[in-house]
Amino acid sequence: MKKGMSLALGLTMALSLSVNAFAESSYTVKSGDVLWKIANKHDTTWQELAKINKLKNPNLIFPGQIIKINTNEEAKTEVKEVKNNKEMKNSEKVVAVLNSIETGDTSAIAYINPEKYIQHNLSAGDGLAGFGELLSKLPKGSASVDVVRVFEDGDYVITQTDYNFFGPKVGFDIFRFENGLIVEHWDNLAEKSVNPNPSGRTQLDGETKVTDLENTDKNKALVKDFVNNVLVEGKYETMGQYFDGDNYIQHNTQITDGLSGLGQAIEAMAKQGINMVYEKNHMILGQGNFVLSVSEGTFGGQKVAYYDLFRVENGKIAEHWDVIENIPNKEEWKNNSGKF
Repeated sequence: MKKGMSLALGLTMALSLSVNAFAESSYTVKSGDVLWKIANKHDTTWQELAKINKLKNPNLIFPGQIIKINTNEEAKTEVKEVKNNKEMKNSEKVVAVLNSIETGDTSAIAYINPEKYIQHNLSAGDGLAGFGELLSKLPKGSASVDVVRVFEDGDYVITQTDYNFFGPKVGFDIFRFENGLIVEHWDNLAEKSVNPNPSGRTQLDGETKVTDLENTDKNKALVKDFVNNVLVEGKYETMGQYFDGDNYIQHNTQITDGLSGLGQAIEAMAKQGINMVYEKNHMILGQGNFVLSVSEGTFGGQKVAYYDLFRVENGKIAEHWDVIENIPNKEEWKNNSGKF
């Protein structure tokens, strides 16, 4: 079986606990039960239950199955301590999931809710099965993953990643969490450019450190206003108020640095009859100096998703990365969740 499918099915366990002596009780699996829920009810981990019951696939349990539960108080205390020591930030869980695409480390499956995984990548089906099916199509040993930027906004984790995923790509991923588990995923991917842009910048280089945490809300409001006022409403004459003069670092593959470079690019596209239209903004997510905007619109008449990452400095937009991805016709979608 291929690595991708193994990841999706979770055929190995993430955590091994050493408990030498324990007493056992049992639980009878009911319809709708999953191992992690049973574990939560009995103050243990699903990994511990999988070990005790010698479950090769912890995602496959069935009604009527007898699950042994460890009732030894000393052992349960050890389990609690391990759970506390293993607490991870949501961003760390996301990086583990993305890295597992390259490494095949199936333990990362523990961070995805097996009952609820809503997929907005239109090339993949819903749920873990859809995720696994997509990964199983990767040529063996072909995937590579390098997470360049990661930040959190409440229940959301946002990453910008250098992929080799059916060819070299750059992409943004958004993961939504509920109760510590991933339940929803959006992304936007583009081919990785071989050459730098006119200012010598790549799609991924530049500042990576999350700072300015105390101004997160202000920075998100600034970007939201810029996107809606300038990009959606087309009030380009107001652009200057969002930037510090001509100081603007640009990572778009076709545009040079500076507010002047952006203006020249918009003017050049207009002369060529290429219209870049932002119709609606769907998300503004940010932490500190980084703010991601997710919008829909058209580019040259083709329906697209715009993912724009902005770095804000001293209350002004200072740096920009983006990915524009075509949205396929609905009959080509592998799920009904939609791109947004």
